[in-house]
Amino acid sequence: MDTEEQTIEVAADLNFPVAWGMTREDGDAIGAWWEERRDHIQPSEFVLTKSGKVMMSTYSNSPIGRMDPAEALTLIRFLNAQRAKAKG
Repeated sequence: MDTEEQTIEVAADLNFPVAWGMTREDGDAIGAWWEERRDHIQPSEFVLTKSGKVMMSTYSNSPIGRMDPAEALTLIRFLNAQRAKAKG
């Protein structure tokens, strides 16, 4: 698990929020898995609409199954294009 300083460094170049210091209660609130052995939350990733509605989510207890940023961006662009076509 990253330290607060490591998280700040990773998040510096991103244009979306990154959480740090999640508690067991935070994990329970979003339905995430909690690793008892190491006492930390497992990766929980969300793509949100502008209004904050969850469009997509992944929960993982290993490196397998985590969102690939390039694939997520491809899907978001596709969905935005479909929405634009529907609006005419």
